[in-house]
Amino acid sequence: MVAAETALAILRTRLSNPTFAHSHLKSSSESNYSKLKFIVSSSIAEACNNSVLLLGPRGSGKVAVAELVLEDLKAEHADEISVIRLNGLLHSDDNCALKEIARQLCLEHRLLFSKMASSDDNSQFMIDMLRECGLAHKTTIFVLDEFDLFTQGKQRLLYSLLDALQTLTSQAVVIGMSCRLDADQLLEKRVRSRFSNRKLLFIPPSADEMQRLIEHLLYLPKDSGLPTKFVTEFNSRLSNIISDKKFKEIVNSISAVDGTISNLLTFLFRAVSYMDVESGFLMMENFKSAELCMQKQPKIDCLQGASVLDLYILVCMNRLEIKERNSYNFTSIMKEYKAIHDAYKTSDNYAFTVCLRAFEHLLDQELIGFVDSKGHNQSIDFRPVRLLISSRELYEGLKSNPLSPAILLKLFDHESYK
Repeated sequence: MVAAETALAILRTRLSNPTFAHSHLKSSSESNYSKLKFIVSSSIAEACNNSVLLLGPRGSGKVAVAELVLEDLKAEHADEISVIRLNGLLHSDDNCALKEIARQLCLEHRLLFSKMASSDDNSQFMIDMLRECGLAHKTTIFVLDEFDLFTQGKQRLLYSLLDALQTLTSQAVVIGMSCRLDADQLLEKRVRSRFSNRKLLFIPPSADEMQRLIEHLLYLPKDSGLPTKFVTEFNSRLSNIISDKKFKEIVNSISAVDGTISNLLTFLFRAVSYMDVESGFLMMENFKSAELCMQKQPKIDCLQGASVLDLYILVCMNRLEIKERNSYNFTSIMKEYKAIHDAYKTSDNYAFTVCLRAFEHLLDQELIGFVDSKGHNQSIDFRPVRLLISSRELYEGLKSNPLSPAILLKLFDHESYK
């Protein structure tokens, strides 16, 4: 019992720390960790300026890798670097950003910060401090999260920073992080000409990398202080689960929706939370429960209780969208419904007024919606509408609904609308 609780605490601590998830990348020379560390460490060692962009979807590990690199560099060069952190969500305004830079520089170098200083004063103070740090062989690292938000407006901050990097007296590195892959294209010409055009792309891990990451996160270390017999059995059982075909299918289904490391950590944390402390080991059922919890989708749940007529209307709308009908209304849907009925001689034939009530019910459930807010005075029959669920969600809903007519699933299978 005690060993199981200790193991659970170890796993939860690991999974709630994104930096630990990326620490296994240190040994690979091709990882973004190694590349970023080389760029920054060479700037420190050679007393030169640099700039780099970390690009990738949210949750892909940009911030975690940057923090891991900075943590290691601080340990290696304790008195040779200072870090200034800005976030585009908070500091996209140039005046606000310059004030925050001045505040952090004062805090770092134990100087008195003036809240009343103007934007020009703060800008000049930043340039002077970069020069002084350069003369003292101290590198200033600027970390700009949500980098694309700094490109709004006149980009005065970015110009001042990157222009300062052109001088021989300064010694600084600018690390920008953005979920927009075209972030560098948002820069003005005068700013882009001063940027070093170094970019590191963060992409979802491959299947093999995902498996190695799961092993890194879930295997208990031998030096954890737990009984050796317990650790050996725990890792042995976990190894059998990871090599199981069903487990790989679960991981693939999770990755198909969101392949980022952040999403994987959330999934594994849920699985660990389902672990039975009495048995003390992770089981396949824990991962299955976590998958069900991760894949809960309200729209698919709504479709499980939908009527047969509701499903017909949704399938008709999906068919119209597949046919690239940019604009259609209830009348168009009824024509498609009649075409299916005539072609397959189905017994599901409903009156116009009944169909209209079902149509209004779908509007209330927000499974469908009007294209725009115009036409309030127009009859509901003729107002353009659109689906608010994807083809995949509709297909999953049809499979989970016990009342779903077989013909509707056949239409999806035949025309590959999955």
